[in-house]
Amino acid sequence: MSFLQADRDLSRNSYYAATATRSERHPRLSEAIQCDVAIVGGGLAGLSAALDLRERGLDVALLEAREIGWGASGRNGGQAIHGFACGQEVFEGQLGLSDSRRIWDMSIEALDLIRARIAKYDIDCDWRDGFLGVATNARKGAELMAWADNIETRYGYPVTHIEPHEIQRWIDSPRYHSAIHDPRSGHLHPLKYALGLARAAKAAGVRVYENTEVTHLTQGSEARLSTAAGEVRASQVLLAGNVYLHAIAPALESRIMPVGTYIVCSEALDPALANSLIPSRSAVCDTDFILDYFRTTNDHRMLFGGRVSYSTKTPKNLQESMRQRMVDAFPQLGAARIQYAWGGFVDISMNRAPDFGRVAPNVYYLQGFSGHGVALTGLAGRLVAEAMTADASRFDLFARLKHRSFPGGRQLRTPALILGMTWYRLKDML
Repeated sequence: MSFLQADRDLSRNSYYAATATRSERHPRLSEAIQCDVAIVGGGLAGLSAALDLRERGLDVALLEAREIGWGASGRNGGQAIHGFACGQEVFEGQLGLSDSRRIWDMSIEALDLIRARIAKYDIDCDWRDGFLGVATNARKGAELMAWADNIETRYGYPVTHIEPHEIQRWIDSPRYHSAIHDPRSGHLHPLKYALGLARAAKAAGVRVYENTEVTHLTQGSEARLSTAAGEVRASQVLLAGNVYLHAIAPALESRIMPVGTYIVCSEALDPALANSLIPSRSAVCDTDFILDYFRTTNDHRMLFGGRVSYSTKTPKNLQESMRQRMVDAFPQLGAARIQYAWGGFVDISMNRAPDFGRVAPNVYYLQGFSGHGVALTGLAGRLVAEAMTADASRFDLFARLKHRSFPGGRQLRTPALILGMTWYRLKDML
């Protein structure tokens, strides 16, 4: 089964799709048009960039191959969290402590940007404050507390330490040893948020096209994007399609891998039970390399994500295996029925750091969000809008990061990655 077929299959039973209303459909491009900026990709990064660029006075056209929020932007765990998947060590090692601090501060700006956009555009997307990072054993608990101390002393960002004797007040599970709590992070319904951004972008004057796959990019002082039934000529281009770009920018393809991740959602629970599981109603993520992430929804369901597939093949018995992971964490949900089960693919980079840059002086790209995209995509869209209009300094700070291609080429990189991840799974068990 191909990656795209697996992805289509995984999109069919999503809680988000079942509970978000697509009140507006956007046309397919069927003519030749011209604009200042053409954006490829109707996910959170592309929509965020479109909004910022339009507010800076540029004529913007956004092209989405399927429908707005169809990929990871509309199917993810919904957790908007401080920091980056790679940790600060990658930034410190390549850029130094001062620039690493600037980048950390931008990750917090990304959280504030979500709240600001929800308020400005009146987006009803079930936002809730709070994030719990949880450790599954004493060794990982010590590592988590050391991380929290480092972030406070070196980056000026305090979080609440939750010791083993306090953990049951924060999460009613036998699985977790200790935790940290961050009230500034939070969670939302990602598809409702994406659709809200699209409505705001269209109202601002962005031309939005769905079911408009870009088949070829011709670079030049005026770039040309070809589609099945139309063409866009643009002074500048943003590639924000991540793992869906395919052959449009082959130089980027080897620098990210599509990694499958999976989510189940229970039937509606008794509100008292739902409140008892995570009393703060925070989003939760453990610190294992192959991690679990979960939260309770506004309608009192348990939304539980985890597992990964580095081969793009959907695991067998997905719904039952994910249900068992949920029950391992919360035995009191043993009788709860699973109503939705879905998944999708995130774009990870080799070092799990974001990969932002240019493939030509006027062709920008955003990729490598590595599972941290809910907040980071909004920031990324703002940075590229700054770079295209006035000041590229913040965008270029990320563009200075060095990235490597996954080893093994097209044929061998997946087996090589699977072998490497097996080692990390073994480490999680220690």
